[in-house]
Amino acid sequence: MMQTQLDQQVARATGEDLREIQFRGFSLADPMTVNFDPEPYDLPPQILDWDQVDLERNVALFSQSGIINAFV
Repeated sequence: MMQTQLDQQVARATGEDLREIQFRGFSLADPMTVNFDPEPYDLPPQILDWDQVDLERNVALFSQSGIINAFV
């Protein structure tokens, strides 16, 4: 199957515009390749802990004696 034929079949099946399918890019996967994963799970999770970011940003410009930090 040629790439143009694949793109046309995907566009027909999904109802998307052919140009959008060509932009996103599709290819045939080999069913014999069982370890193929375009989004591998060995990457660290893409999470942002906003509380931790806030703690790292809010640092004192100078130390003030007598002030007790409730977060320590």
